[in-house]
Amino acid sequence: MVLAKEPPKSRLRLMAVHAHPDDESSKGAATMARYAAEGHEVMVVTCTGGEAGSVLNPAMDRPEVLANMTEIRREEMARAAKILGVSHVWLGFIDSGLPEGDPLPPVPEGSFAVIPLEESTGALVKAIREFRPHVIVTYDENGGYPHPDHIRTHEISVAAFDAAGEAGRYPEAGEPWQPMKLYYVHGFSRARMMIFHDALIARGLESPYEEWLKSWDPEKADVMDRVTTRVECGDYFEQRDEALKAHATQIDPNSRWFAVPRDLQREVWPTEEYELVRSLVDSTLPEDDLFAGLKEKVG
Repeated sequence: MVLAKEPPKSRLRLMAVHAHPDDESSKGAATMARYAAEGHEVMVVTCTGGEAGSVLNPAMDRPEVLANMTEIRREEMARAAKILGVSHVWLGFIDSGLPEGDPLPPVPEGSFAVIPLEESTGALVKAIREFRPHVIVTYDENGGYPHPDHIRTHEISVAAFDAAGEAGRYPEAGEPWQPMKLYYVHGFSRARMMIFHDALIARGLESPYEEWLKSWDPEKADVMDRVTTRVECGDYFEQRDEALKAHATQIDPNSRWFAVPRDLQREVWPTEEYELVRSLVDSTLPEDDLFAGLKEKVG
């Protein structure tokens, strides 16, 4: 990967580490689009090629698509990155797929989830040292949902956050660079779904969340209990949606992803949510900026 010379200090760098192509567009995409538009550098790292993903859009469920899934998913990722205004790198690991059955079968040999942690962490350390992000965003310990590649993405992100700054670790990966903040991105919570549901009903619109809310385990903790940082990004919801639609094999444009009108979203929930889990700079919680505490230190 060839990188430009060091940008002006006022430009900060954000790296988002994701498991598969399309994850970046469904988790924190509007935030990335906002920071890119503001002149900061944003990079998405995708750990696998998404080769094992099913075709979830009926319009794309065609033999020629299935026969060229790897190439098509790479093209989709390139379109999404362009829409968001971000740069992108592949780590190059093989999609593990989502095991199904009882008992669950093992993930395929040689796939991302079973590659030795030291190896996959080293690949991410190299990407970190080349891009030199001030902030890294990834998944929590549950992977956002328990896909083996999401959980592995969490594991290597946490490990690489520390290892990238240690000169004695992975010396072949380049000069050490220590990121300053580590966040987990949080998606749909029950609180968010309830607000969307109520707002849709109040407008006389059909809500796609009624059955989902009825089946929600009342004992299950809401991710909002963990959120420390809410980034205002409603002006970038259209870019988020267009980036998501760029992943046409995975996203049905008629799905519930797009059930809530964007103007309603901006009115009742114009933010994306994060949990600050590591910080080497001072910042006051709650935050409204992933770069909180860094602009003063770096700029």
